[in-house]
Amino acid sequence: MPGQLVDDDAIEAFARDGVIVLRGILNPDEVSLVGVGIDKALAAPSKRVKHVSDPDESGAFVEDFLRWSDVDEIKHLAFGSRVGEAAAALMDSMSARFYHDHLLVKEANTSQVTPWHQDQPYYNVEGTGISAWLPADPVPKDASPEFWAGSHLGPWRMPRSFLDKEANWFPEGSLAEIPNIEADRSAYDIRQWALQPGDAIFFSFLALHSAPGFPYEERRRALSLRYLGSDARHVVRSWATSPSFEGIADDLADGDSFDHPSFPLAWPRTEVS
Repeated sequence: MPGQLVDDDAIEAFARDGVIVLRGILNPDEVSLVGVGIDKALAAPSKRVKHVSDPDESGAFVEDFLRWSDVDEIKHLAFGSRVGEAAAALMDSMSARFYHDHLLVKEANTSQVTPWHQDQPYYNVEGTGISAWLPADPVPKDASPEFWAGSHLGPWRMPRSFLDKEANWFPEGSLAEIPNIEADRSAYDIRQWALQPGDAIFFSFLALHSAPGFPYEERRRALSLRYLGSDARHVVRSWATSPSFEGIADDLADGDSFDHPSFPLAWPRTEVS
């Protein structure tokens, strides 16, 4: 990507659609770090690890969070690659503060579907946020995440647990429900791309998205790096967010900026200890 990392057309498209693919944003050395970092994290799971697949279905879907502080490869990608700079540009923000990392691994022949959802209602965030979804392995188009373009401009939707559909965050009836997109997919502007390692899907925290199972003999390893715009503010929730940031409400009041060691600046780039 010679010259400007993210051009004006990309910024305009992201503002309109809430999702965009940037091809080859990682250099060859960084591409290898994605897989190495994920494998290191899986070999020593954190207390936040989740096995979210139905035990009666084939394959396995594993998630883990907040590994940048103990996995150097993830730390480098979050702070040393061009991902943070691109995130700031797409958010039209003077800065990008790192929020968290999220590992998402679907093993071979995983039938578990990730249902349609927005990310931000699960978080302790008001304001602008963006995710960069980085595959460690080639992902065919039919097994890649899907996005409803423009949905980030609509209302917040009710967050529910993926397997039992419980409203464990906002009270029932307090937010709009997610429409039954699968009942009439032609009614929605759904975007989906084949991906190679080094590519990244950038999407708004409020973009509705889902992911199919992975009906292939290989595995699908991916790392999401999440960033906050300069307008983002901390919100004190009366429930555990996903992921939870233990003790953060002792340091940040409702409405505070995320200027805190748990959320270092990734752009402009600073030295992260």
